[in-house]
Amino acid sequence: MVKLIVGLGNPGSKYNDTKHNVGFMAIDKIVKDLDISFTEEKNFKALIGSTFLNQEKVYFVKPTTFMNNSGIAVKALMTYFNIVREDLIVIYDDLDMEIGKIRFRQKGSAGGHNGIKSIIAHLGSQEFTRIKIGIGRPPQGMTVINHVLSKFNKDDRITINLSLEKVDKAVKYCLQEQDFEKTMQKYNG
Repeated sequence: MVKLIVGLGNPGSKYNDTKHNVGFMAIDKIVKDLDISFTEEKNFKALIGSTFLNQEKVYFVKPTTFMNNSGIAVKALMTYFNIVREDLIVIYDDLDMEIGKIRFRQKGSAGGHNGIKSIIAHLGSQEFTRIKIGIGRPPQGMTVINHVLSKFNKDDRITINLSLEKVDKAVKYCLQEQDFEKTMQKYNG
């Protein structure tokens, strides 16, 4: 079996550490102690790193398209590696949840998230597992775009780092146990 773990974000250094790139930050955290390096695969429009965990090939992916086109990379990789939707996990930001809150879902709508809208459109289904990381609503007077493209303040960054550690443990637990429901019960919150 092959697993595909995708973190959503925008490519380019100007978007590093922005709220909308918390999916990329999660992938970087997960692979840090696995000694995985990324290669840019232009055919798939993604940065890809891989390893074997529990006798299973796992691909860690950061699409190099902008957020609104994340589905292009996800669909291409799933088709090429013959990955079924049950073996896909997408990690992304959610502004309707307080900063640092984590929610695991097995299906659902895009909830206004353009990266998820793109994946749903390309896969033709809302049924894929996902991990949402809360980034909070914009403060009064700030647009959603400016909020999601801003960096975390010092206190929020501490909260997000703790959340990324929890996501790291949850993904590794899920890969070991082969059970997303069990992972949801253990790590949701």
